[in-house]
Amino acid sequence: EEMPYKDEVSWTSMIHGYAKNGNFEEALLGFKNMLLEGILTDNYVLCSVLTACGSTKACGFGKGVHSIAVKVGFVEETAVGNALVDMYSKMCDMDSASKVFGNNSKCMNIVSYTSLIDGFAEADQIDRALGTFVELRRQDVEPNEFTFSSLVKACANQAALEQGSQLHAQVIKMNFTVDPVVSSALVFMYGKCGLAEQSARMFDRIKNPTEFAWNSLLGGYSQHGFGKEAIEVFKRMVKEGIKPNAITFINLLMGCSHSGLVAEGLNIFKCMEGAYGVAPTEQHYACVIDLLSRAGKLKEAEEFINEMPFEPNAFGWCSYLGACRIHTDTVRAEIAAKKLMKIEPGNSAVHILLSNMYAKERQWEGVSSLRKMIKDSNLKKLPGYSWVDIGNKTHVFGADDWSHPQQAEIYEKLAGLLDEIKKIGYIPQSDVISIDTDDMTKEKMLSRHSEKIAIAFAVMNLPSWKPVIIKKNLRTCIDCHLAIKLMAKVTGRNIIVRDSSRFHHFADGSCSCGDYW
Repeated sequence: EEMPYKDEVSWTSMIHGYAKNGNFEEALLGFKNMLLEGILTDNYVLCSVLTACGSTKACGFGKGVHSIAVKVGFVEETAVGNALVDMYSKMCDMDSASKVFGNNSKCMNIVSYTSLIDGFAEADQIDRALGTFVELRRQDVEPNEFTFSSLVKACANQAALEQGSQLHAQVIKMNFTVDPVVSSALVFMYGKCGLAEQSARMFDRIKNPTEFAWNSLLGGYSQHGFGKEAIEVFKRMVKEGIKPNAITFINLLMGCSHSGLVAEGLNIFKCMEGAYGVAPTEQHYACVIDLLSRAGKLKEAEEFINEMPFEPNAFGWCSYLGACRIHTDTVRAEIAAKKLMKIEPGNSAVHILLSNMYAKERQWEGVSSLRKMIKDSNLKKLPGYSWVDIGNKTHVFGADDWSHPQQAEIYEKLAGLLDEIKKIGYIPQSDVISIDTDDMTKEKMLSRHSEKIAIAFAVMNLPSWKPVIIKKNLRTCIDCHLAIKLMAKVTGRNIIVRDSSRFHHFADGSCSCGDYW
């Protein structure tokens, strides 16, 4: 500011400094002022400004900078092309990122390929991420540690174990297992794919685990409901001198919640700020609501909510409402449902959950009223579906709306499995169906739940030594949970189900959750 004359070097230094230190708004303002003073731009300043645009999701500004790059002839330079691909990828505008990449494909290097892969990973477009990886190998471009970490992360987010395992083989082949970023991503991937033991083995091979690696292991244990193991990992982490952060405590509290470790969870929540300097956020408070609610301590959960410094978020109210349904506390459920409807007015699941409670108590007027509310508000019920990966193909099944070349055989296999489990004590839980109809119709509807269909298909098509891994977009119902325990017993298979809440490991007639979920 004190300089009487500022040339392109001083402007570029200032803008680059802002961008490098995370002051992105100041970087953009500096670039705007630079242009107003008539200073010519160069490729260095364009790269810094494009980085700032991507980090702030400043879409309009970014497109303006892109136009300037085209106008002054820098768009074909590798560094500017990389920055443009990175910017559009961070904005999740993958069509524009792909177009820039395609237009400058001869100038693109591993940085641009990795930016594109990372963008596809963030957008949950795993097929396009893997396709880009295949293309870079075809072009004899050497992948680096960031390429592999982005790809493995994409597989983790989609629980794509087959593709993740193949990438692990590539990582070993190219000697990237020693890299802390890649190895941490593999820990995360195996945990998200349902293989907690493999995740732990991968973690034990890391010489100096990073904070991300520790949190990945903790997150895997918490999602699988291994609360005691998560607490032991936390103790090891602290002993090794790794400072826990907010994510560490979310993982710990979730692990305690899924394991029924109420006292341990409350103690962790109380000491996180005093002992470790991590102030609890609304996510941590929501985890405590979940902890108390799952344990059936609805009165304590209500008192905790009333003493909170802010209103619970949607997850907190949803946990409380779900527990009210399990413990048939209609009064508290109605309060929670009203709060949730204000926070998420477009969420039909709230109305359906409350409707199921009314149906269980045979309050059909309440059911009709809620269904009318759903219809009048034009809310759409989220359909339940399950999917299973076999080879490199994902097979998706819905309750009724699905087609498959083996459809007749799948239904035949499923009917056989249901007959077998009935012989060893399976009784359909017809209360799950919130429609006023006869038990035979309810039983038929239960038999068509998507996870049952997916398991029948997987048992038919997977070798007996391989675990059956099913993913579901909604919470597994009580009837399916009971049926799958018995299916695991009669088939002698290990069945892993990842629903919207957690992982369930079924084997020999029991589940890892101990019927606590």
